[in-house]
Amino acid sequence: MFSRSTEQALAGWPPPVLDPAGPFASSITVLSWVLFAIGGVILGLVLAALWVALAGPERLRSRLGGTRVIWLAGIALPVVVLTALLIYGLTLTSMLRTPTQPSDIRVRVTGEMWWWRVAYLDQTGRVAMTDANEIHIPVGRTVTVELQSSDVIHSFWVPRLSGKIDMVPGRRNVLRMQADAPGVYAGQCAEYCGGAHALMGFMVVAHRPDDYARLMAGRRRPAPVAGGEAARGAQLFQSNGCGACHRVAGTAANGLAGPDLSHVGSRRTLGAGILPNNRGTMIGWIGDPQSLKPGNRMPAYSMLPGRDLTAIAAYLETLR
Repeated sequence: MFSRSTEQALAGWPPPVLDPAGPFASSITVLSWVLFAIGGVILGLVLAALWVALAGPERLRSRLGGTRVIWLAGIALPVVVLTALLIYGLTLTSMLRTPTQPSDIRVRVTGEMWWWRVAYLDQTGRVAMTDANEIHIPVGRTVTVELQSSDVIHSFWVPRLSGKIDMVPGRRNVLRMQADAPGVYAGQCAEYCGGAHALMGFMVVAHRPDDYARLMAGRRRPAPVAGGEAARGAQLFQSNGCGACHRVAGTAANGLAGPDLSHVGSRRTLGAGILPNNRGTMIGWIGDPQSLKPGNRMPAYSMLPGRDLTAIAAYLETLR
């Protein structure tokens, strides 16, 4: 059994596939149920034909074969059904392909092995703020997500908010999503991308508009000045080279190889959705990340004594 704090941190996981929470996911869900229904009807017709062929009356078996049945059931029926489905599907999901609107929230997500680099864009397309493995959006606003990859093919999928689309190196794809109610919506890489693929999750957190505005305003402030144990952790963070791979806004840490840690203390999870974010899991992740997520690119810091790992974790907790 998970603890209450763990359940809250991992809320929304695993993501339900046919439970839409926004207009872009709703159209895909409707189309899915239509496909299931038509598939069931086709299966029923095939089973009925099989029964007639194997055990049906001779009169029906004799009418089941012949050129006419081949033309009608083997050619005409599939052409009509598939054409109708194509037209219906394109019409139903046309909103997924509409161009970005000036009122849209814009976010750029880059797939990495095996985590997600997140950048919030202003209306000119410039990066206004960076984060990792967690996307914050306001309720009722359409969000345009620009998707790209820095290494291999990944796939961005938040089942309750939109469809999924591949993230291809050298190409930028666009997906639109929207949440109709506040909540935490889990996402997952849906394209096999290497050994830790199954451990490459993320969260989309939808806030009420006022809460979202306060959150974004708070994150524009500089990193707090750490005191006590956290101050020693900040020194250890720099002296052990953490800033060469990770960025912390407002400090000398400006690395780009790993996730941005400017707001890591407020994230719900660690390791791209696999662990609840608390001091214990943070210490474990810093000390031996390979045992928790084999193959990830963060080296182990097992040479550090426990008190140093605790101090670094205390410092990272203050980054909100």
